[in-house]
Amino acid sequence: MQHRSLALLAAAAVLSAASVPLAEARPAVPRHPVDGASAVSSSPARGVTLTTFTYGRRDAGHVWTVQVNLPRHPDGPFADAPLALGPHGTAVRAAEALRAAGFDPRVEEVTTPAYADLRPAVLGWTVRTGGFADEAGAAALAGRLRAAGFTARTRYTAQDGTDDDAPQRVHVLRIDLDEFGGRLETGHGPTLHGTERLTALIDATGAVAGINGQWFYDSAPGGLYVRDGRLLGSATQGRSGIRLERGGRAFSVDTFTARVTVTAGRETAEVDGVNRVPGSIWNCGGVGGDLPTERPQHDVRCTDDSELVRFTPEWGAPPAGPGAEAVLDARGRVTAVHDRRGAAVPPGGSTLQATGDSAAWLLRAVRVGATLAFDERVRDGRGRPVPLHRDTTVLQVGPALVRDGEVAVNAVADGVVREGPDQSFTYEWTVRANPRSMIGVDDRGRLMLVVADGRRPGVSEGLGIDGAARLMRALGAREALNLDGGGSSVLATAAGIVNQPSDASGERSLGTGLLLIPPASR
Repeated sequence: MQHRSLALLAAAAVLSAASVPLAEARPAVPRHPVDGASAVSSSPARGVTLTTFTYGRRDAGHVWTVQVNLPRHPDGPFADAPLALGPHGTAVRAAEALRAAGFDPRVEEVTTPAYADLRPAVLGWTVRTGGFADEAGAAALAGRLRAAGFTARTRYTAQDGTDDDAPQRVHVLRIDLDEFGGRLETGHGPTLHGTERLTALIDATGAVAGINGQWFYDSAPGGLYVRDGRLLGSATQGRSGIRLERGGRAFSVDTFTARVTVTAGRETAEVDGVNRVPGSIWNCGGVGGDLPTERPQHDVRCTDDSELVRFTPEWGAPPAGPGAEAVLDARGRVTAVHDRRGAAVPPGGSTLQATGDSAAWLLRAVRVGATLAFDERVRDGRGRPVPLHRDTTVLQVGPALVRDGEVAVNAVADGVVREGPDQSFTYEWTVRANPRSMIGVDDRGRLMLVVADGRRPGVSEGLGIDGAARLMRALGAREALNLDGGGSSVLATAAGIVNQPSDASGERSLGTGLLLIPPASR
C-alpha cells in the first residue's frame, strides 16, 4: 500500500515532469496541509527538467536516542562492542547490564521489508536508551554510557528507515534525450586509478549535468565497467547494473556476469580481473577460488593469492609487487616478460599481471614475441551475450530497484543482505535511511537521475533501499537502479551542485560519474 507522502509525490511528479523551460523556479503544486509537499522546477537545458520535491513532516515521535552496541559473542564484553544489532539473548543481556548500571534501556526488534528475493524477516535486536529533542542530550547520555563501560552512539529515530512520512528532499533530473539531442555517458578522471569530483568531470566534458556512479575501492571503480564497448572493470558476478546504448536512448536494468580468458599458444587460462589490485576483490563475486565467498557481498573484501589481472592504459600506473607479468603491445604481441609486477602499460596495449601459482603459469606459458589472445564475454541475467559494440556501456552498481514497472529489489543476490549472523551492515546500509542516488527510465523513455538527501535531521532523513525503490516507482520509473550513495550522493549541473552532500567536507571525489553531454560536445 502506498503511503500518503509517496502518493502525493507521484501526483506532483506528473505535474512537474514535462520538459518545459520555465522562466524561473516556481512551486509546481500547492503546499499540502498535512505533508507539506511542494515541487520547484527549472530547466537547465532543452528537454531537461530539474525538480526538487519537499515532502513529509517532522513527527513528535522522532527523537534523538542512544544505541548501545552488542558484543560479537553472547558473553563478550560491552566495551568496544562492534555490533549495531544481534541475537535477542545478547540484547537482553546488554539491557540487564544497563539496568544494573542505572540506565533505562529498551530492546527493539529490527525487521527487513519484503524484497524480491527475501520475505519480511526479523533481522536482529538493537538496544537503545533515552529520548531527547536534540542531539546534545543524547550525546551527553552517550558519554555517561561510555564512562560506564559501554559502547554507545547517538541515533535519530526518523532515520530508522521505517517512516515513509519522514521529511525528505528529493532532486529529480528528467531528460528527454530526443528533445535534448545529446547523450548520457559515463566518465572518470584522467585515470581509473584515482578519483575525481563530479563538478570537475562536468567542467572537463562540458556536460549539462551529472550524477555519481559506481562505488570505488582502492581509489578505483568497483564492479563491471564497460565504456564505449571496452571492458574496463571486473564484474561482480551476478550483480545488477545498467546497460546503455544509443547514448542512453536504449536503457535497461539487468544483472551481469563477465568472463575473460587469455590464450597463450595451446594453453588457456581464466583472467580473474581487469583493472583492479590483484588479490583484492571488493564486493566479492569473483572467480577462481576467492575467499571467503564467490557470491556478491557488498563492501566485503574477498581475497585470492593466485590471480591473473589485466591492466589497460585507462588504469594509469599498475601496482608493483612480487609475481610476474607480461607486457603487450597494441596487437597483443608480448614485448617483455618480468618476474616482478609494475611495468607501465604501452600506449594502446596492456599488461597481464600474475600472483601466486598464476605467476608460475605465466612464466612457463608466455614467451616474448608470442601473441596473446583475450576473449571477453559479458552476459545478462538470462545468460544471453551482451555485444560489446562501440556504443555499449555497462555500469554495475545496484541493487535493482524497479523492473518492468514493479518494485523489485534483489537484495540477497546483490549482496546487500549479508551472509552470516552479523547483520549490522544490512541494518546500517540497506534498512536504515541514508542519502541515495538512483537512475531510472519512465514509460515515455525519459531518463531520471535522482538524489534523495539524507542525514539532515528534520530536513531530509534519507531512504532505506526499499524506500528508494518505492520512491522511484512513485516517480514513474519503469526500470530503476540504485547507484553509490551516502556521502557520495551528488547531483550537479553546469551551474553547480544541486543537492546537499552529507559529508562535512562537502563534495567527494568519485570513481565514476554519469554525465549528460550536449550534442556539440561529442
